Amino acid sequence: MSASSLPSETLQTIVLHALAAGPIEDTRALSLAVPGDAAAPSTRVVGPEPEEQLALKGALDSLQLREMITYTSENPELHVLTAEGQAIAQNGSHEFLVWAALSLDSPLSAQEIELKVGKDVAKIGQGKAMKNKWIVKNGDGFLRKEAAPVDETKAQLVTVQTTGAHPTAAVLADLRKRKLVEKKKLFYYKIAKGPSYSLSAEKQEAELTVELLASGDWEKASFKKYNFDAEGVPPASGALHPLMKVREEFRNIFFEMGFTEMPTNRFVESSFWNFDALFVPQQHPAREMQDTFYLKDPVESTTFPDDYYKRVRTVHETGGFGSTGYKYPFSKAETSRLVLRTHTTSVSTAMLYEIANQPGGFKPAKLFSIDRVFRNEAVDATHLAEFHQVEGVIADHNLTLADLIGFMEIFFAKMGITGLRFKPAYNPYTEPSLEIFSYHEGLKKWVEIGNSGMFRPEMLEPMGLPPDVRVHGWGLSLERPTMIRYGISNIRDLLGHKVPLDMIEKSAAVRFD
Repeated sequence: MSASSLPSETLQTIVLHALAAGPIEDTRALSLAVPGDAAAPSTRVVGPEPEEQLALKGALDSLQLREMITYTSENPELHVLTAEGQAIAQNGSHEFLVWAALSLDSPLSAQEIELKVGKDVAKIGQGKAMKNKWIVKNGDGFLRKEAAPVDETKAQLVTVQTTGAHPTAAVLADLRKRKLVEKKKLFYYKIAKGPSYSLSAEKQEAELTVELLASGDWEKASFKKYNFDAEGVPPASGALHPLMKVREEFRNIFFEMGFTEMPTNRFVESSFWNFDALFVPQQHPAREMQDTFYLKDPVESTTFPDDYYKRVRTVHETGGFGSTGYKYPFSKAETSRLVLRTHTTSVSTAMLYEIANQPGGFKPAKLFSIDRVFRNEAVDATHLAEFHQVEGVIADHNLTLADLIGFMEIFFAKMGITGLRFKPAYNPYTEPSLEIFSYHEGLKKWVEIGNSGMFRPEMLEPMGLPPDVRVHGWGLSLERPTMIRYGISNIRDLLGHKVPLDMIEKSAAVRFD
């Protein structure tokens, strides 16, 4: 019979009758004898096993809720003997056993000592006994030197066995080092009578039922008290990924500033929309297979306007709109190759073409997109082969670089980022181009937070946009602000198969301020 095998009601009765004799100081010694049951053994106790103590806890909680008892958990840390330590406490230390095997006048060889005390005891004890000067070498054998040595190791272990400790910390440290003792955390309860203590635990009703009302038993029934401090079980539910929370905050900023969201459901693009329409030369390093994912099946697509294709080809080969072009033979096979889009600017390009050719002609527009892009990059703590790009474009007449800088300051201020710095940069499809920097208080340095520029005439005018129309474009990743916001240092803890689901469930909502 054990505590875990007894019903809670039986354990409650055992506790209440034990309390009649006084407070229970240690439930490990609590007898499991059932009051009034002569057949029940009286020698069994709850014992030190954690599972038995936890079984008792259910009964204690029920009694405490009815204010029949009060109890506290005790978790003292004591030292206990290991199996080797117990053997020494009972029989003596290795060095003492070696000494006891010898005599004052008849030497024993090392082999004979091993036969008497065992190889392991002889190996350790012989050297220690010599060090303590309890034995002495005599020819090829050993004799006793000390008449009555004091076995301090045994005495120390007996003290630990009796009290769970030793007054000298250095001794305890040495015994632990020798693996003769080890720390152990105990687990038991202290119990005392409560204000409503009695020898019997009356069954309490959990709720007022129709049957109790109909029978009238509710008048004399005892009801359980409501525990208004108890935490409910969290309901199973879905949760937004941290990226989606930050994405939604970005969308709110764009909508607040009057932007329209672009459709971004085309992960696969032709090289025409992804590169050539942006005035990226066909020999550009970004188009190499080590940087871009190309599709094997289907390999190509020619679903782009033929007249627009011809204007793009011309500006690449011979120039136009104030440009000399790149002076190379433009390949239709290359422009038709299908790729996983490397940036959402391919979407912006298609949208600008639609705006240029819409009925009624060009009208100013503010557009944005937030979606996934793909790069053939080595995966590490800060890079993945796919990530999310936040992109915005503004198309209007006679925009200037000063307008772009001013708008960037307003846009990032809504994210709580001020004091920007801008650095000239190069992009094939923007001129001028600017990298955007902000001072990071945690890192104590300036960090790049985005890229921006004004789309080139070689990109815009072949679309059919009027010559005085200028387009601002800028972009940043979604992952970097998300990692900063949630304190994530490794991007693989944010995206991928190793992401812990509890992190997603517990991630707080985000708001830029």
